[in-house]
Amino acid sequence: MSVIYVGSGPYCYANSLAMLLGDEAPPPAVIEVLTGSPYGMELIGGRLPLFDPFGWDPGIGLDAAIGLLGWECESVDGGTAAAALDRLRRACQDGPVLAGPLELGLLPYQPGSGKAIGADHYVVVLEVDDGTVLVHDPEGYPYATLPVDAFAEAWRGELISYLRRPFRMRYGFTRREPVTPEEALRRSLPAGLAWLAGRTDVEVPPGTLGQGEAAERTARLVEEGLDPEVRMLWQEFAVRVGARRLNDLAACLSSLGLDAGAAVAVEQARIVGGLQGPLVSGDDVALAAGLRRLAPTYERLRAALIAGEGAFPGSGTPS
Repeated sequence: MSVIYVGSGPYCYANSLAMLLGDEAPPPAVIEVLTGSPYGMELIGGRLPLFDPFGWDPGIGLDAAIGLLGWECESVDGGTAAAALDRLRRACQDGPVLAGPLELGLLPYQPGSGKAIGADHYVVVLEVDDGTVLVHDPEGYPYATLPVDAFAEAWRGELISYLRRPFRMRYGFTRREPVTPEEALRRSLPAGLAWLAGRTDVEVPPGTLGQGEAAERTARLVEEGLDPEVRMLWQEFAVRVGARRLNDLAACLSSLGLDAGAAVAVEQARIVGGLQGPLVSGDDVALAAGLRRLAPTYERLRAALIAGEGAFPGSGTPS
């Protein structure tokens, strides 16, 4: 049984999109699932383990969720900082803008900021004047302000691994067709299956592994001595967001009548959430064992969703 988690958590792009869509937005939990983020695990470059699918990133996920919900928007990036700020200023005159990824470590209103750490973040920009940017930061800072130069530096995101061009913003959101959350979730299932199977149309750094292979190799990395920076990232971000994504996936699958898939997702959520204690206490034997329990669940989830395909006829199952 899955109990829906309610509380704080690092759902920055899902919460930002929910703010942009306003009264017509589904719950952030649904948005997160529509991005595809819960459908896997990856070990990027053989070094950085994250609880999201092989080759996935938040930009891919955001575009998927926007389309599945029946919305469209303008999306632009690149150029100089001055040109990007000018675009942002003009766009804000017609409504709020979803900006990101930004470098979380360079947002000066965040306690402990001041150093780029490669942590991606998304915010809703409300206003830009000659010297100040006004944002709703879903990390817990409504109406936060920062100097335009500081915003531009964070928006450049030089250490964010998946960012190819800086200064990405999405704006001008319009409804293309009315889509219920249930229908959007149904439409997202083939993409979820594709992520679980391991997509071949995405670029990844050499040495990147996905799903069960990623979990098994990460267990070995733990036994060999986990990189302190990776351990800190897992303690502060990766485990809690991974467990929440999977718990939300379980609730969404259950709402579609896909009970077998939901049961696997609950099991995954419990395993991933259970890594936090050993991670903080330094019990690497338990941490590695948990990762090895997780490894076979990705193929089990895929098999359960394929078996339940009759619950969403006509959608097609990716090979």
